[in-house]
Amino acid sequence: MAVRLSCLSLLVVTAFTLQSATCRAAESVRLIFDTDIGNDVDDVLALGMIHSLQARGACRLLGVTITKDSDLAGPFVDAINTFYLRGETPIGVVRPGKTPEPGKFLPMAAEMITNDGKSKFRYPHNLLSNRDAPEAVALLRKLLAAEPDGAVTIAQVGFSTNLARLLDSKGDDASPLAGIELIRKKVKLLSVMAGAFTPINGNHHYCEYNVVQDIANCKKLSEEWPTPVVWSGFEIGIALEYPAESIVKDYSYVADHPVAESYRRYEAPPHSRPTWDLTSVLFAVHPERGYFDISPPGSIVVEADGFTRFSPLADGRHRYLKLSDAQRIRTLEALVQLSSQPPSK
Repeated sequence: MAVRLSCLSLLVVTAFTLQSATCRAAESVRLIFDTDIGNDVDDVLALGMIHSLQARGACRLLGVTITKDSDLAGPFVDAINTFYLRGETPIGVVRPGKTPEPGKFLPMAAEMITNDGKSKFRYPHNLLSNRDAPEAVALLRKLLAAEPDGAVTIAQVGFSTNLARLLDSKGDDASPLAGIELIRKKVKLLSVMAGAFTPINGNHHYCEYNVVQDIANCKKLSEEWPTPVVWSGFEIGIALEYPAESIVKDYSYVADHPVAESYRRYEAPPHSRPTWDLTSVLFAVHPERGYFDISPPGSIVVEADGFTRFSPLADGRHRYLKLSDAQRIRTLEALVQLSSQPPSK
């Protein structure tokens, strides 16, 4: 039998719903950014986007952990954070890790200029070397232990090295909990840029870079991570190409912009670059804003060659992002506006 609410009851229910929604909207996402910054420029755009989201009150960047084992990766991240007025953001680095080469734009962190006889960094920062930064897993444990239960979101946009090692970590001064228990207690969502879940240019067995570079740890992550994981596959980033025109026009509010310069150094303009890492960050911070659809729940298996295979499973912890043509226009606009927003506290 249908139940009819009185007008007064309906007003009470509506008021309660609106109040709850307002409270949820006011809660900034507590975000950890795990990145292989230096291998591609989308990580740089994604980090700039995080700072813009924080300026809007949508998230709070707890720290950045790095899976690229280049000595300039930490200083470069510090330079980006400093440009966005958050040079105090904690940075942790992998030891040891993959891809030690400096790449095309990390050397920007070591470049100096001379003014009035004094030398200083072109892009100011305090961290001089990865050797001066804490190890990533130790920092992850410290950051997680300091946050409320079930409150932390992690965006992993590089290799799975740090998070797989976190799973195996032991109790320490930060927390007596073993890694997997600390994750289960503190993390509500892991947003991962990895894998491919549709054919790529006709290839039905596409093995994506982030997975292939550290297959064993990505496999461990897929099998053992205890909280929900949403994967942004290769197909999502290539469907959302960052427009070359934005790099020319939207970053010109300063003479030297580290994000725009990184983009130009990575590949000579004009070119439009896929937004792989940006998509995982956008979903991590705004999972309910309709920028993407998500698959039904399931299980993602990482095969021996790095191929990621999804199987539906009613109680599965894994989902992957999907993007409609209608969503594409709105989502790309959000990525461009957030990435190019000027620094603000």
